[in-house]
Amino acid sequence: MADTDRLAQLERKLQYLMDRSDILDCIARNARGCDRHDSDVLNSSYHADGTDEHGVVISAGDTYSDYANMVHAASCQQNLHNITTHSCEIDGDEAHAESYVIGLFLAPDGLTGRLIAGRYVDRLERRDGAWKIALRRSTVDVLLVGDASVVNEQFFKDMGYLKGMRDKTDASYQRPLTLEETPGDRW
Repeated sequence: MADTDRLAQLERKLQYLMDRSDILDCIARNARGCDRHDSDVLNSSYHADGTDEHGVVISAGDTYSDYANMVHAASCQQNLHNITTHSCEIDGDEAHAESYVIGLFLAPDGLTGRLIAGRYVDRLERRDGAWKIALRRSTVDVLLVGDASVVNEQFFKDMGYLKGMRDKTDASYQRPLTLEETPGDRW
């Protein structure tokens, strides 16, 4: 194989790896935006003319954060979206991805929690060099409700864990990250 052929092959492989990484970063950014109620971060994962389908609710990409933040604020005091298995097919500037998601939601009363396992089925497009969601369809494959009252027990509160915040007071925004006390709550 000629050096130019090997170089071209390496460039294709590198582009594929960069695209996969950018796509997974976009999907992770979406989950983080949901959990921190950060509309800017959440909206940055969609093209402005993108579409999100969550059941019968269909939202425009540039306004999906309004819906997500409202639902999460009304239905739970904490939420975490965990992206697990991820597959992706890339064809030029278009990609189709399937990302398994496990959502954990602490009820407003702090006594029960929901676990929702499903998948995000996405069509992403690279525009102006940036991969973003053009269409997201969400599935729910498992839904469980369980006892979450342990977070109210004194032994747990005495452990002093940071509580995730739904705004920029969350420790993940602290730069540089230090052991200095950040605004926000502990359990």
